[in-house]
Amino acid sequence: MAFETYEIRGAYDEMFSAPGTPRAECIALANRLAGLEGDRLVQRQQAAELAMLNLGITFNVYGHEAGTEKIFPFDIIPRVVPAHEWAVLERGLKQRIEALNLFVADIYAEQRILRDGIVPRELVETSSGYLPQCHGLHPPKGVWIHVNGTDLVRGAEGQFFVLEDNLRCPSGVSYVLENRAVMKRTFPQVFAHMNVRPVSDYPGRLLETLQAMCTTRPDPTVVLLTPGTYNSAYFEHSFLAQQMGIELVEGRDLVVADGYVKMRTTHGLERVDVIYRRIDDAFLDPTVFRPDSMLGVAGLIEVYREGRVALANAPGTGVADDKVIYAFVPEIVRYYLDEEIIIPNVPTYLCWKPDDLKYVLDNLHLLVVKAADQSGGYGMLVGPHATENERQAFAAKLRAQPRGYIAQPTLQLSTVPTLVDGHLDGRHVDLRPYILYGDSIHVTPGGLTRVALKKGSLVVNSSQGGGSKDTWVLAGGPSQPE
Repeated sequence: MAFETYEIRGAYDEMFSAPGTPRAECIALANRLAGLEGDRLVQRQQAAELAMLNLGITFNVYGHEAGTEKIFPFDIIPRVVPAHEWAVLERGLKQRIEALNLFVADIYAEQRILRDGIVPRELVETSSGYLPQCHGLHPPKGVWIHVNGTDLVRGAEGQFFVLEDNLRCPSGVSYVLENRAVMKRTFPQVFAHMNVRPVSDYPGRLLETLQAMCTTRPDPTVVLLTPGTYNSAYFEHSFLAQQMGIELVEGRDLVVADGYVKMRTTHGLERVDVIYRRIDDAFLDPTVFRPDSMLGVAGLIEVYREGRVALANAPGTGVADDKVIYAFVPEIVRYYLDEEIIIPNVPTYLCWKPDDLKYVLDNLHLLVVKAADQSGGYGMLVGPHATENERQAFAAKLRAQPRGYIAQPTLQLSTVPTLVDGHLDGRHVDLRPYILYGDSIHVTPGGLTRVALKKGSLVVNSSQGGGSKDTWVLAGGPSQPE
């Protein structure tokens, strides 16, 4: 039987409330899995992996010894989120993106929040994501953050926390869509029985969000700008462009002519109205940011400033990606919305504060320390799993550049049953829902559940050996077909 040897090891297990006792929302799934004898579960995992291979679902790992491209690890045991829990998360995610959008808009305009001392000016102006060149920009309809991926974790008591915000080029949604396609073939009956909310409308909603950014033409031309085939998320770029029915372009395919951004085609130059850019701010325009960039388009920002092209996300949003700024989001929500935050942050120590720095240095063996401007599991120390030499080396970095780091308690992330070496074992997970902000705010029901495939590991990033699961958000009403 599938769960004969399954153990709950202290963390909040999302399928079982106690050994052998599935949570109410997971009963149908647990019963189905328990009924799979022998190697049938392994066979379904292998079939799912073959489907992933045939679909070409890959990502690139820079410097990986096996080459640039890897099949994205996938586990067929889904993560289940009941309707009542998702309703709270949805409200909290909408609240967060609304407040952060107001914050970014304010930072590049009146800077009221800085003048009022809610967020220290020095922290904003020393953030690597802060771009003075963006002062005075006016994105269409006042929306700076059109696509957001907010990372959530669940602690030992089952409460969700926001771990970080991804406001520039959040990746991973293609895996959400492809994971779902594979899972519907893997467990068709239980999927239909459990009334799982659909995610297949994401490309259409993303296209609607992008089209809504154009205020000058009723039928705008939208393109997706990619750095190229060697980017770690190139599969996603090509997948989303194909799903939306728009052109996938590189910087060399675009040119500024006659005051507009235009795309080179076999029929000559064609005007572009909206660019869903998947390259970092610094590479967008060599005349404004990095002069050595070969990825962007010379003159792009001037055309953007004049309102003749729209960019998603707007340049400069990375200031709110900064993990030091993250610590102020509850105050940001309170300042702009006059509300208390719905999904709390993880408690955070700011190393630029002398008292916090002293505490962090004294307790490195207990804390997770992160670089303020990095992601993907890089620039991070997991204190309880680090060696003494690693902790001492990190302590030197903190003393040398305290502004560049935060620290947080080592959360015992929730676990979900995962197929490992032919049997089910609990593995830690996080969740990245995707939020679209156009004429209204839409939260895709579910998101990318990332799983730490190594036993005991808390690092879920694919670049650090993690994988993914399908996320089943249950509907409260009639079934909604995909």
